[in-house]
Amino acid sequence: METALQITAVSVLAALLGLLLKKGSPELAMLLTLAAVTAAFLCLTGLLEELMDFLEELSAATGVDGELLAPLYKTIGIALVVKMGGSLCRDAGESALASVIETAGTVCALLVAVPLFRTVLRTLLELMNG
Repeated sequence: METALQITAVSVLAALLGLLLKKGSPELAMLLTLAAVTAAFLCLTGLLEELMDFLEELSAATGVDGELLAPLYKTIGIALVVKMGGSLCRDAGESALASVIETAGTVCALLVAVPLFRTVLRTLLELMNG
């Protein structure tokens, strides 16, 4: 909760400063936004490591192979990066670039999930033929 409050405070402060800067220097306002986003991600790194440790512990406790969960982790990471990148591009008035980022993220997420799809397909075929 403490991290969420810190990120919220920094983000609101950056947004207010960005509003002031946008009139005189929109480029500087965009750099401020980018710096705030970077700071937020840096604040989250410790929490993300803790979450990944728990998910590995959960995987070990349930007997689910970590390789099956890896596509899920990667897809979540792709989604977070794409959402931030798309939002930053939209804030800069570049909606076409935001659309490209979102399309690339979708393709990457599907490619990351291919091994999982293969495993599911193999299991279904074994059940049907077995």
